[in-house]
Amino acid sequence: MKTYAEINEKIKKGTAVVLTAEEVSELSKSLTAKEIAQKVDVVTTATFGAMCSSGAFLNFGHATPPIRMEKIELNGVRVSGGLAAVDTYVGATDCDPAVPAYGGAHIIEDLVNGKDVVLEAWGKGTDCYPRKHIKTVINKDSINEAILYNPRNCYQNYNVATNTTDQIKYTYMGTLLPRLRNASYSSAGELSPLLNDPECRTIGLGTRIFLCGAVGYVTWNGTQFCTSKPVNEYGVPIGNARTIAVVGDLKEMSSRYLRGAYVEKYGVTMYVGIGIPIPVLDEDLAHRVSIRNEQIETNVVDYGTGGQVLGRTNYAALHSGWIEVAGHRVRTAPLSSLARAREIAGVLKGWIENGSFLLTEPVRAMPSEASLKGLEEKPVVNK
Repeated sequence: MKTYAEINEKIKKGTAVVLTAEEVSELSKSLTAKEIAQKVDVVTTATFGAMCSSGAFLNFGHATPPIRMEKIELNGVRVSGGLAAVDTYVGATDCDPAVPAYGGAHIIEDLVNGKDVVLEAWGKGTDCYPRKHIKTVINKDSINEAILYNPRNCYQNYNVATNTTDQIKYTYMGTLLPRLRNASYSSAGELSPLLNDPECRTIGLGTRIFLCGAVGYVTWNGTQFCTSKPVNEYGVPIGNARTIAVVGDLKEMSSRYLRGAYVEKYGVTMYVGIGIPIPVLDEDLAHRVSIRNEQIETNVVDYGTGGQVLGRTNYAALHSGWIEVAGHRVRTAPLSSLARAREIAGVLKGWIENGSFLLTEPVRAMPSEASLKGLEEKPVVNK
């Protein structure tokens, strides 16, 4: 057993052995888990993909005379007016239906890039907040706080999407061509953070992470967190399972790792770059971080018919560009960027090696049991 304190002391001295998840997966072909636990101190993991459940809290500061903002628009996009007087939450998928290709994620990226954003707000007027309207220009330097807070990021695993119908389907997994002519997926495979610590032994409240080019933290289990998915023989959950909620200072972030995007005929989303260090505390964690793409399986799902599972595949096959589905050879394409995930894992590795990034032990563990509930349509009785 190693401790966080022991590993952090080695990081401070510059003697910690840090590998990316891909590097340790390759090492596992020649070393046992016990040998890896003895040799390696930290493994860096990463992902860069579309994460719709993201957004930013902004505080504009008060005008003279002040206004209690009840309706707020940024660059013409309606955002939340339900937070105090001059706070808002910009959701990544917020948009003006008349201009669906630009939305909250693009506003957040514009702020990160230092661009000016038009703020227009309305209020009813009160004795303490008499102003009823304001229109001005803001940027990240003119506002008080800009806090990225994402309620659901970094899915542990995700379905492969395809389409058996005769019609093109436009989905959050991209454009799916008819009759199994393509399949899309979104995961960094063996680099993906929650696949390297599938039971979240080292990932919990307070875990320090790389978030969009800055230091961030895990704040809670993410929404739709689920532990009840079946696992394969390597202990990997099949399909959508655990998630994390994360926070960081938007003003310190880089648009290299945070990008607004538009998915055709679906809507706006935001690409988020996350890197998480996994301390190799013992042999079990050494075994976990040694997972390889061919050992990580996920379901192939028909998005054309409402979610029928057509089969199962692994990430080695997905990365090859072709998979077999129901007797068909289907071309695959990623929605996430493996190249950018590799870059993030490398940057985080460098931060740890130069002593500027220490590990934090979670102050609260993730739930050990959590299942998903669904929404049911029920009659509403007027009162």
